[in-house]
Amino acid sequence: MVVIKMEKTIHFILNGHPVTLDADGERMLLWVLRTDLELTGTKYGCGEGLCGACTVIVGGKAVHSCMTTLKNVAGKDVVTIEGLARDGKLHPLQQAFIDHGAFQCGYCTSGMLMGASVFLREHPTPSRQEIISHMERHLCRCGAHQRVVEAIESAASQKGGAS
Repeated sequence: MVVIKMEKTIHFILNGHPVTLDADGERMLLWVLRTDLELTGTKYGCGEGLCGACTVIVGGKAVHSCMTTLKNVAGKDVVTIEGLARDGKLHPLQQAFIDHGAFQCGYCTSGMLMGASVFLREHPTPSRQEIISHMERHLCRCGAHQRVVEAIESAASQKGGAS
């Protein structure tokens, strides 16, 4: 059996910059980001959309890049952890994670930050329980969840964590 992959020209905006790629539209966004574009802040965790380590923002929504094909980002805005800070200034969530020590090994941190930033944009004044419930979708093997919740609460108290 012969498998033929069809390359296609795909355009999208990545961290505020236009990108044009000639690639197989069925490739997972995670591998395009990490391998083709050398943006390694987005991590591979489970490969099944369960752990949240690969979370990026596509069209304003948090998505698992391990489950999102390149063709599904065509014409959309994509933001990775590398694009969360603006004009050399950390996003309020990034600063809150630092201030609260909301990471240990840091492997899951970029996905948590991306998911939390969308969550705070949609829920600028969440309750502690809403934060806990939302962040259950992001796994941390080091056990930093308590500090993550505190960091998100802190960012929410500062203009909803939005930048």
